[in-house]
Amino acid sequence: MQQCYLKTAKLFGNFIFKLCNNNHKKGESTVLVQNNKLLLIGQVTNLSKIPIRTIRYYESLGLIKSSRRTEGGFRQFSLDVLTRLAFIKRAQNFGLSLEEIGDILEVYDQGQAPCGEIQEKLEEKLLEIDRQIDQLLTLRSEIKGLLSGWKNLEDQQEDTICPNMQTIR
Repeated sequence: MQQCYLKTAKLFGNFIFKLCNNNHKKGESTVLVQNNKLLLIGQVTNLSKIPIRTIRYYESLGLIKSSRRTEGGFRQFSLDVLTRLAFIKRAQNFGLSLEEIGDILEVYDQGQAPCGEIQEKLEEKLLEIDRQIDQLLTLRSEIKGLLSGWKNLEDQQEDTICPNMQTIR
């Protein structure tokens, strides 16, 4: 069984992979990779910083696939799972849902570049953010108006909990 070492450096949320010798630099981790460069789930977790439970969840959604299982039933992943996990996390950071990410990965898995789909989803996300900003500005204005006429009342009233909130202005 051939053994090799995989050096991984994390840069801006992306992973760079290359075969290397035993020269270690600060901030890099080395993982022993066996069986045709397949990683066990724990190694994937160590490299990606994504919990095992999350990796299993992504696998159940079809976002990633294990290449095979060991005789003991342990999942084994090819190196490309790290690229997919980095993409999933980056897409989530931009507000894309796992369902949207799955749609994008489906296009990719069919051999097509999903950049057009990603652009469309990000443009939709931007419109959604603009709507949320408008709603928040409206809410801010309403709260500011409510607070400008606020009166602290000491006596409890039967039919209202807080007249400031329940009075229509």
